Amino acid sequence: MAFLQKEKLFTRKWFTNYTLILIGTFLVSLGYVYFITPYKIIPGGIYGISIVLHHTFGLPVGLTALAFNIPLTIIGTRVLGPRFGTKTVVGFVLTSVFVDVLSYFSEFKPLVDSDPLLSSIFGGALVGAGVGLIFKSKATSGGSDVIAMIIARYTKLPLGQLMMGVDSVIVLVGFIAFGDWRIPLYSWITIFVMGKVIDAVLSGISYEKTIFIVSDQYEAIRDKIINDLNRGGTFLHGEGMYNGSSKKVIFTVVNRRELAMLEEFIEKIDPKAFLTVMDANEILGQGFKSLKDKLED
Repeated sequence: MAFLQKEKLFTRKWFTNYTLILIGTFLVSLGYVYFITPYKIIPGGIYGISIVLHHTFGLPVGLTALAFNIPLTIIGTRVLGPRFGTKTVVGFVLTSVFVDVLSYFSEFKPLVDSDPLLSSIFGGALVGAGVGLIFKSKATSGGSDVIAMIIARYTKLPLGQLMMGVDSVIVLVGFIAFGDWRIPLYSWITIFVMGKVIDAVLSGISYEKTIFIVSDQYEAIRDKIINDLNRGGTFLHGEGMYNGSSKKVIFTVVNRRELAMLEEFIEKIDPKAFLTVMDANEILGQGFKSLKDKLED
C-alpha cells in the first residue's frame, strides 16, 4: 500500500509546500537555539536527546539530531513502508543545518537572560509554529514520532499515548543527566505550549461556537437563527430519556456575538431550554471554508 502522494515539481502547490517547510524549519531552529537549548530544556523528541548530549559531551545539536534522524527514517521506511517522503527528509536536514548555523553565531546565548520560564513558553511557541507549518506541507517531523509508530505497529497501543510516553521518557533522561527538578517542569511547559500552537496553526484560531439546543420552542428558535442571525442549522430527532417523549434538537454554528444574542432570545421564550455550547476548532462546508480550499492550502 502506498502512503505517499506524488507531487509535480515546480507547481504552485510544490512551491507552497517547500516554502512552508523552509519557514517552519527556521522557526523551529530559532526556538531551539535562542530559547530552549541555553536553559537545558528537554522538549522530547530527537532534539531533546541532542540537547542532553550537547550539554553533556559538547556535541553539536543539529548534527547529532541528523545522526539520529537518518537511521530512524531508514528503519521506519523498512518497517512501516514508504511513509516518509522527500519533504520529511528535507525538513529534518534543513532544521539541523539551521540549528548549527544559528548556534555558531549565537553560541547558544539565551535571547532572554535569567528567565527560563519565559524562554520555555516562547521557545515552545516558536517550535510549535514551525512544526505546524511543516505538518501543513504534508510532511512530518520524523524523530521520536517514528519510534512511537514502530512500537504502535507491534503493540497495537494508541499512537498518541505512545508519542507522549516516548517524549516523557526523554524528558526524564534530561532530569537524570542534569539532576535538576526544574528541567522536567520547564520541559513539560514547553511541550504543552508546542502542542497548543501546533493545533492552532493546523486548525486556525476559530471564534465560532457549536450549539445543541433542546427546547419546545424550536420553531421560534429556528426562525431567530435563520432570519435574524442569517445562519443555517439542522434538526436532529431525539427522544427524552426520562419519559421517552419525542424531541427536536437544533444543531447550529454561530460566532461569539451571535451566541450572546441567541442565548438572550432563548432565555426570554424558554428559560428551561437545554443548551450545549462547544468551541468549533474547524468548520468546513457551505457558508464557511470549503473542504477543497483546505486541502489546497
